[in-house]
Amino acid sequence: MNSTEDRDRHVETLLSDVLEVYGYDFTGYSKASLKRRVVRLYELDRFVSFAEFRYKIRTEPAYFKRFMEQITINVTEMFRDPEFYTTLRNEILPHLGTYPFIRIWIAGCSTGEEAYSVAIFLKELNLLHKSLIYATDINATVLETAAQALIPMSKMKLYTENYIAAGGTEQFSDYYSANYSLGKLNDELKRNIIFSTHNLVSDHSFNEFQLILCRNVLIYFDRPLQSKVFELFDNSLEKFGYLALGTKESLEFSTISKNFERNTTRKIWRKTQ
Repeated sequence: MNSTEDRDRHVETLLSDVLEVYGYDFTGYSKASLKRRVVRLYELDRFVSFAEFRYKIRTEPAYFKRFMEQITINVTEMFRDPEFYTTLRNEILPHLGTYPFIRIWIAGCSTGEEAYSVAIFLKELNLLHKSLIYATDINATVLETAAQALIPMSKMKLYTENYIAAGGTEQFSDYYSANYSLGKLNDELKRNIIFSTHNLVSDHSFNEFQLILCRNVLIYFDRPLQSKVFELFDNSLEKFGYLALGTKESLEFSTISKNFERNTTRKIWRKTQ
């Protein structure tokens, strides 16, 4: 790929291949970031030509799996943004506790840290037994990791600090058992979580939820795709349900903003229409 123009054309062709062969639509993703990751993989695996790169992705599902691992962004941690989790614990979840059953969707769950964080606070509020968490991602590989409920012990100090800052009331170490370099989260936390692939670009609503979390995912989408995903969330939330976004994401200026009112402290909106 000699010029920027060639590079852009090749990447667009490759993304068309991915949509045609595997059904994954990346057309609404932030172009600059996506192209950078595709080119990085091309160079990392030292292909002789872009044609060879395309052929391998089209014809070898195992390599396509690697492709998906490399171009989807999977940055997550337990109790990330503790102030958000404080609001979730003290305001949102207790309100949802008045429902006979709680359905929560975590969209773009990556390796599952957010799902397990929510499960821990549901347990501490004695709500986990009547809750179901749907944790979805476009990347099947990270979902396999999430379902294993294994966390590197090197991360536990940070996660413990986040948990305490978020208002956790128990010993965080009680939620996992250490085994050399890995911590295994308690089976009780996983029992009420369903990990499943879901493509925010092309898949439809699959349930009616009281709470949807999609934090730090939409920043990688262009404005038209963000609008499409917001409509999906609007259709998936029941009235008076909550939508939680990342610190750099907003419902304001979207076509569905009139249906929501914003929580004054954090990036949480409540559906009112």
